[in-house]
Order: sequence, then C-alpha cells, then structure tokens
Amino acid sequence: MRGEMRAALVFQRDESGISESFDLDSLTVGDRLRLFSFTQRDDHLAYLWVLRAMNVLRAVHQLQVHPDDVASALSELAKAHDEVPSAADLNLRAMLDNLSGDNEQVLYRVEDAARCGNLAAYRNRQSVYQFTEIGYRVYCAVEEVIGSRVQDANLSRLVFADILADFKALAAANREGDRDEVYRKLARLDSVLEDMTQRAARFYLTLNDVARTTDISPETFLRYKHALLAHMSEFTAELERYAPRLAEVVYEVEDSGVETLLERAAAVDERPMMRPAARLEDWRRRWMGLRQWFLAEGAGETKAAQLQGATRTAISGVIALLRQVTESRRGGVSRTTQLRHLAAWAAGAPDEQAANALVSAAFDLRSVRHLSGAHDDDDQISPRTTWWDAPGVEVSISLFRHGKRPAPGGPQPVRTSRGAHARLREQQLADRAADREAATDLLDHGPHDRVLNAAETRAVLKLLTRALQARTIVAGRLRSGTGSSDVLTLRLVPRERGSQLRTETGTLHLPGFTLEIKPHGAMRRRRSEMS
Repeated sequence: MRGEMRAALVFQRDESGISESFDLDSLTVGDRLRLFSFTQRDDHLAYLWVLRAMNVLRAVHQLQVHPDDVASALSELAKAHDEVPSAADLNLRAMLDNLSGDNEQVLYRVEDAARCGNLAAYRNRQSVYQFTEIGYRVYCAVEEVIGSRVQDANLSRLVFADILADFKALAAANREGDRDEVYRKLARLDSVLEDMTQRAARFYLTLNDVARTTDISPETFLRYKHALLAHMSEFTAELERYAPRLAEVVYEVEDSGVETLLERAAAVDERPMMRPAARLEDWRRRWMGLRQWFLAEGAGETKAAQLQGATRTAISGVIALLRQVTESRRGGVSRTTQLRHLAAWAAGAPDEQAANALVSAAFDLRSVRHLSGAHDDDDQISPRTTWWDAPGVEVSISLFRHGKRPAPGGPQPVRTSRGAHARLREQQLADRAADREAATDLLDHGPHDRVLNAAETRAVLKLLTRALQARTIVAGRLRSGTGSSDVLTLRLVPRERGSQLRTETGTLHLPGFTLEIKPHGAMRRRRSEMS
C-alpha cells in the first residue's frame, strides 16, 4: 500500500508521450492554468451550470450561442435538476463576458450582426459565444473531477483477449497491405492500453484510500475484502496466462514490417493540422509504448510484468491489512474504540478543567520542566554544536526564580526621523529626474544602433517588464506587448530576425522582436505644441 505513488507512475505511458506539456514555456502554462479561475469565484456553481447549458447546446451542434439561448438551456435543465439557478437571477451576459475575458478565455466572443433587425438592435452589442478548444477541455476536466466515484475503480481482465485478437489482425492487415485496417487496429490498441494504464493507476490509488480510512471505518474494508481479493487474483492470473502469447504476437507484428506498418498508419491518419513527418513520429512513439508493454528492453521488465508485480504486492498488503483489522476486532479494542471511550469520558467530565486534565493525561501533555531560550544571534551557532560547547543564553531573574517571563513593559514613544525622511525624499526625486532624463534620451535617439548607459538600460528594462506583463499570447506564442511611462511608450514588434540592444555591461538579445519607442501622453502633446 505504501507504493501507491510508485504504482501510479509505473503504469504511465512512454515518457515521450506524457511530457508534451513539459515542453511549454512558463508563460503558456500560467495562461492555461488561469483557465480554471472560474472555479474560484464566489458563484462558481452558477458558472458551472452556465457551462453545462452551453455544453447541452453544443451537443445539438449549436456552437455559437446567444445569452437568450443559454437562458433557454438553463430552463430545460431546471426541469430535471432542482439545483439549476434561475436565468432571471443571473446576469448571463456579464458571466459569459467574464468567461471570454483575457484572464480566462474559456469562451470565445464574436459580434453577430445578422441578429440585428433594426437600427436600435444594431447599436446594441449582439454578441454570441462558443467554447474555445482549450476551454472545452477545461470544462470536461472539471466535470470529470466532480463526477469521479470510488466505485468505478477496477482492473479490466477481459481486455487481454481483445488485445491478442487485435495484434493478430494488425499483423494480417499489414501483410495484406490494408492501410485502413492497420490504422484502425493500431489506434484501437493504443486506446485500449492507455485506458488500462489509467485504470490501473486509479485502482491502486483508490485502494490506498480504502486502506487509509480503514482505521476509522473497518466495516467498509471488511465489506469489500472478498471482492477486492478475488478481483486482483483473477486479474493477475489472466495477465500471467496471456503475457507469453501477447509477446509472441508482438514479434509476429514486427516480422510483418514495423516501418511499413507505421508509414501506412501515418498515411491514413486524419489529423490535418500535423505534418506527415510529425504523424509518422507520433505513431512510432505510440508503437514503442505498445511494444514496451509485452517486450522487455535490455535487462528491464515489461510493463505487464511491473503491473503483475504491483498487483501481487497489493494483494499481500490487503491480506496484511485484513489480518490487522481482524485481530483488532477480535480483541474488542482498537484505536477507534479507544478514541470513542476517551471522547465519552471527556464529554462526561464535570467541568472543563477536569476534561483538560483527562485529555492531558491521556496524551501525556505536561508543562515544560526546564528553562529554554534563544541566543540573540543564533545564525552564528552551528546546529551541530553540542549544548556543552554552545555559548550560554541570558535568563531573566523572574523566569529563573518564579517561572514567569518578565513583562515587556509599557509601549515606547514613537520616534520620528524627519531628517532621514527628507534625505529619502530627495533621493527619490533625484532618481525620478534621472529616469525621466534617460527616457527623454531614449525618445530622442532611440534604443538601437548605439550603446545605452546605465540609466537608459534601467529605463528600457522597466518598460520591457511592463510590456511582458501586458503581453498578448496567441496559439502559445507572444504576439505583442506594450509598456508605458509618463514620458514614452515601448512596444514589442514581431520581427523575424530579432534585434539586440548594446549596453555598457553587455548585449541584450531580443529574438523574434524589435523595440518601437514613441512619446506618451503629455509628452506627445508637449512636443506637438513645440513643433
């Protein structure tokens, strides 16, 4: 039971198949995690029902919906579920706008001029909304977490016969040159083994949860012990029976020509947004994941053998846990009964002082019988120093004689440092004047084709930080960003060759971008008046 995390990791797919999200930059990962921010709102349940209503409309192929359509869908859901909020009590347009805002982007908003039947309707905003591709995945993930049940965890033992038949059909289709059948069987095998991986990981995590809660409710474990043991025993027996036959049929598929098989599957693959070379590489990775299930690489074990070993370990853990629960119930005394008796005694105590004394005695809670204190500069004392060699700590007389710490005394008067404040204010004004002067020089001479001094470099870095914070990301790539001060505005402009800034301390490279600097606000007006 202690290896539940190891078991969950063992049954993952090939590392190259699960690390696609690891390749994303931190900005993209942060933007995608913000898609879940609607779950943290105060009215998160109302937002969830709005998305459910949009999913109902999506199921009938109505992709772009108006707030009135969402209100109608909510009314239909309210007939079957009492928890659905009334559309009249919700500001649907504002909620849909929030879901389509820059921070969340679960939905995509467009203006639909076709809905305008008159001039008044044209002047009013007629927006329609639809799920973004990532936003719909976020909604499905939330629904999967909400709808998950412990009872659904299982190990599928009946799937091995289908896997064997699919491998044989795959080899036959490859020999016959049937590209469509090769694609269907290979895709089915990949889906089935991925499902078995997820089932195994979820089953062992659920089994660990049952083991953790046994001490509180042993009846739950005793109710399912026979079913658990029978389920795992049948699964491991079936896996042991089919493992050699599956290894042989994998060799049979390889004998029919693996490269030809992968090229045929990639040729039939219907993902138009992937290049042929990328599709071929994806199917090669999937085949290596399928092969590792039943054929070992070098001295390592197959994933089927690892799954079988983890199942046997889980059976041993369940039997040991069953023995522990049975012995505790046979004696009539367990941790649960002890805590219940102690709680009953504490509740039946005549007063609070007696209850505190009872609990303190039960858990061996007592006051400290030695003096302790901290050194004024404990960072200079190594934690490996013994108490005999460590320097002493001053202890007050009241603490030493009476066991009471000295009173902190009355509050001290507030001391003002007007001179220090004035110096800080002067330094602040000087720094602002230097920043404005550096920004003016940047505006006059530009940032490129010259060496920037320290003040100009500091001004550029400040505005560049603001521009990156106000970035616009499309399809996982940074498109533009703007940072402004009271003197100038710095804008990131996409450029294929990129650009670089020379400073006194080195060169700052900007791959894919160049800087555009323009006057901002009052400075623009002032220059126009002077001209």
